[in-house]
Amino acid sequence: MADVAERAGVSTSTVSRTLRGLSTVSLEVRARVEEAARELNFAVSRQAASLVTGRTGTVAVLVPTLDAWFMGAALSSLAPLVRAAGMELNVYLIPDLAERTSFFERLPARRNADALLVFSFDLTDEETARLDNLGMPVIYVSQHVEGRPSVYVDDVAGALHGTRHLLNLGHRRIAFVQTVGASGFSFSSNERLLGYQQALAEAGIPLDDDLVAATRVGDKRGTAEALGKLLSLREPPTAIFAEQDEVAVAVLSTLRRTQIAVPERISVLGFDDQPLADWFDLSTVAQSPSDIGREAGELALKLIDDSDAEHERHVVLPTHVIPRTTTAPAPRPQEEPELRGEPG
Repeated sequence: MADVAERAGVSTSTVSRTLRGLSTVSLEVRARVEEAARELNFAVSRQAASLVTGRTGTVAVLVPTLDAWFMGAALSSLAPLVRAAGMELNVYLIPDLAERTSFFERLPARRNADALLVFSFDLTDEETARLDNLGMPVIYVSQHVEGRPSVYVDDVAGALHGTRHLLNLGHRRIAFVQTVGASGFSFSSNERLLGYQQALAEAGIPLDDDLVAATRVGDKRGTAEALGKLLSLREPPTAIFAEQDEVAVAVLSTLRRTQIAVPERISVLGFDDQPLADWFDLSTVAQSPSDIGREAGELALKLIDDSDAEHERHVVLPTHVIPRTTTAPAPRPQEEPELRGEPG
């Protein structure tokens, strides 16, 4: 810093104020200092700066995977926002329960970040309490945690509107294909199922547990078995609402292999609006992970600057139904496909 000050012809305190972004430095002096710093390849030591400011200049993110479309899109909008604020992004990847146990025992984010963003974790009360004691803002992303800052979409409302779309097309036998995953990680499955059930109840249609099936993302055989269960019912569905687009595409693939026309015989609806939904012309309930990541980053930066300020602590983003070619009016009774199973 003394070398930069000598080359720019200013004091070291002026260099410090300039590189910390303080407004008390004139534009002319700021330009000289920044030019001198570039010529000398000078970089501020975050460790040294943190001793003065009490901040690390880092935002930490806790994620269960980096493979999912949602995570990639959310982080892609979050990272530039953090960089523009002069901070760094540190990602903690917790892919399984063993890594998760280790993280909550060690809490490596403590004293190494100014805020922590937690993506899609179904936390226990003990884990939530551990994060409460980190001494930094903790923002929950793509999930609603009561009494804590959260950024999420209303999955119940999204699924309710998606099911209404199918009801308005005349469907009354609507199946729901739920996604099951690793225990302890939250992907809004229960909320979307609840929205589906609420829409049916609202329409006066009795809930039928036989119309709810489960599979894993990427499990072709499991999806085919779930679909086989639904198509073997005495009264098979005329529409299938899949909890995620990836599952909906697997359902489409299975139906087409078995030469069951979509949407003439069975309509298919997804949830998310991933790029593959557009490629397959899939009707879906859209959310925007880019907006979620951006809103989460903005909330984190606000809370870092003033954790006691009255910021909006719960940011709820909208979903909307996008009809494409995989949903259509329910077939008339005489047009219903011969998909009935043998009497049980």
